[in-house]
Amino acid sequence: MALHRDIFWVGRQLAVTGAGIQAVDQRLRGVLDIEIARLWDDDLVQGRRAKPGVNTVDFDKALTVARERFPQEPTADPIVAQLAALGVVAAPVESPVLPALQLRVEGRLARFLPQWRIRR
Repeated sequence: MALHRDIFWVGRQLAVTGAGIQAVDQRLRGVLDIEIARLWDDDLVQGRRAKPGVNTVDFDKALTVARERFPQEPTADPIVAQLAALGVVAAPVESPVLPALQLRVEGRLARFLPQWRIRR
């Protein structure tokens, strides 16, 4: 995946962007990428750090910069955390109540109106 347009820090191997941590080398095809919502997931971070060929000094610096840029917000639901990281604003849910159907014909009773018919 191409680098996000908002780039905050660039190292030798990794960059901190608006999408989180991304690999500068696009031939890796997102193997080292970490989304913003998962920056604080220690198991994922340790798994990415343990991959062969990762520059650990560069990885640690990118993780530090990313965690400073995107602080952890206390949320109970991980789906809410992902939506907040993506910038989705939660709107109050309104029930789709349709207005009552009102049949009016400008003050005349419907039985006295001319009927509409198709003539052949």
